[in-house]
Amino acid sequence: MSITWILLIIAIIIPIVAHLKLKATFSKYLSVDSANGVSGAAVAQRMLANNGIYDVTVEMTKGKLSDHYDPKAKAVRLSPEVYSGTSLASLGVAAHEVGHAIQHSNGYFPLEFRSALVPVANIGSMAAFPVIIAGFIFDSSGFVNVGIALLVAVLAFQVVTLPVEFNASNRAIGQLKDQGFIAPQETSGVQKVLTAAALTYVAAVMVTVLEIVRLVIISKLMND
Repeated sequence: MSITWILLIIAIIIPIVAHLKLKATFSKYLSVDSANGVSGAAVAQRMLANNGIYDVTVEMTKGKLSDHYDPKAKAVRLSPEVYSGTSLASLGVAAHEVGHAIQHSNGYFPLEFRSALVPVANIGSMAAFPVIIAGFIFDSSGFVNVGIALLVAVLAFQVVTLPVEFNASNRAIGQLKDQGFIAPQETSGVQKVLTAAALTYVAAVMVTVLEIVRLVIISKLMND
């Protein structure tokens, strides 16, 4: 088996493992109620108020693990089980999304930089593989190299996303403890949920790096 196929297989396995880890960890701590008994929505609303943020709404959205912060609408959107849930998983995820709202309110530079990269990343993610496929069809390493450059733009966005996500999780843990939403012994459970979520972003970076390396090898072989 060639190195390019090995890299492809690894790139397929990594996100599957990361997703399964997140799903298992989230499900485990979704069944562990917090001692405080407060819901994810209440935590989000109180955290926003405690940080002097009054122009961000907390809304329920459809889906599972669909939680996110929308900076344009200034809305923390929580899935039903996080919005209404009182589990450690619910509180951790809700607090994490509020962490993004706090970043936005404070002008956190990595978040602003990531937002600036969104148009470039969108172009890269949409155009990279069609260009690469065209390179394979026409046996053109030039097209493949353009596709690689587009993937590098996607990688830049993914790399900048990492400190944004880790910082939001650190803010979440700190404020959940400081504001009394979780007991000291509950910190570990919340941390495990947020770490599992963060690993999905790390997995995305690894997959893109592997794909770029794989395509560079292919491009060189096409020139030989």
